[in-house]
Amino acid sequence: MTPEGMMKAVYLVEAGKFALKEVPVPQPGPREVLVAVKSCGVCGSDIHFYEHGRIGDFVVREPVILGHECAGEVVALGPDVGTLKVGDRVAMEPGIPCRRCDYCLSGRYNLCRDVIFMSAPPDDGFFCEFAALPEDFAYKLPETVSYEAGATVEPLAVGLHAAVLVGLQPGERVVVLGAGPIGLLAVAVARAFGATEVTAVDLVPMRLEFARRMGASRTVNAEEEDAAETLRNSADVVLDCVAVEKTLTQAFEIIRPGGRVAWVGMAAEVAEVPFQKFQAKEALVTGVFRYANRFRTAVNLLASGRIDSEPLITHRFRFPQVEEAITFAAQNRERALKTMVNFG
Repeated sequence: MTPEGMMKAVYLVEAGKFALKEVPVPQPGPREVLVAVKSCGVCGSDIHFYEHGRIGDFVVREPVILGHECAGEVVALGPDVGTLKVGDRVAMEPGIPCRRCDYCLSGRYNLCRDVIFMSAPPDDGFFCEFAALPEDFAYKLPETVSYEAGATVEPLAVGLHAAVLVGLQPGERVVVLGAGPIGLLAVAVARAFGATEVTAVDLVPMRLEFARRMGASRTVNAEEEDAAETLRNSADVVLDCVAVEKTLTQAFEIIRPGGRVAWVGMAAEVAEVPFQKFQAKEALVTGVFRYANRFRTAVNLLASGRIDSEPLITHRFRFPQVEEAITFAAQNRERALKTMVNFG
């Protein structure tokens, strides 16, 4: 039976302003499940929307629910659901594509032009008590994976997608630029893929300490030394989880000839990069846009224990303390990694 009545939801009204509202509980449609949200992580995009009211073409023109790193419990089924049952614990993939275009049919559904990405205006996300989504975008979690860990499947899928796109192979040397949550999970992915050496680069000592805990064999404090000089020609693969102009340039210095670079962080619209060096090294470069077909593997990596994401959760808030969680994360970037909002 579908829960009826009203639920609490936290809306971003405009930059710097949230509002707690009571709205109807959504009803699951055909092949959809209704999920009671249990844990939802704060992402850098949530912070950016809060501070600026937009990211590129995604603009907060009307109130929107943020939050897209989410896990919860299935509490109701729509018609024709066949893979899940009430009581299942699930990680929720927030990008729902059209399923009809060439990108979707070829498996690259993250490039779908008609995708509904929950928490990207105008589409609501998961900082609410209940959410409905297609059953095949709700991935069953084993009992060994907590709801908090389930909420890290989404950022883990980003690092996993980057590793797959660059064809990361066992025995390769990897440098990860930026040790925020996605960078740290990229470190863990590289180690799980069998990289023989994983180097993490960041400005914040705390993050470098966490990088070692996640599997980095070496760390470089970019505040104290020039990463491009220290690591020149040393990596088969660079996963750039910052993607500012400086790191885009450093990546071409760090890779060996024939190396590969994944731009994981959201780069500026325009940046100068050393294309002659890029050409002379015959470097292969790929952008990384979210993920496609990675959630199941991410869940399996957590379930097997090959990756442990829970150490990244450094701070916790209780719903509906969404504004407090996001402002805390925004104001404490040097000591907060993954800030989590947990539901009763």
